[in-house]
Amino acid sequence: MRAIKILAVATLVVVGLSAICLAALNKYGVADVQQVTFNEPIKVGGVMLPKGDYRVEHTMQGEDHIMVFTQLHAKNPASTKAKCELVKIEAKADRTQVLYNHPDPNTHVLQEIVFKGELAKHVF
Repeated sequence: MRAIKILAVATLVVVGLSAICLAALNKYGVADVQQVTFNEPIKVGGVMLPKGDYRVEHTMQGEDHIMVFTQLHAKNPASTKAKCELVKIEAKADRTQVLYNHPDPNTHVLQEIVFKGELAKHVF
């Protein structure tokens, strides 16, 4: 009986610490998976992606934040990875925003994305 109580307390401690660690890792309210629509072809991480809907997965490789873009609703989906930096914003974003620059008139290069409900922007 005593061993069961000790095991139960240890389990509660582990679960509690795990929750605290996960909350600290996600202090910006960043979702693991999002969706975004590009209305024009856009260059992301050196790869030109066609316009369309994309699944965006936020992953970690060591200390690096990596965004994985995968085209949806396509027979041969385009995809790419790009390193990003999380930059805190004042309040939760009320809408998704895609910001890009134009090194020439026909090229869009992704600079940052802010997803609705998150407390950080992803800067590329």
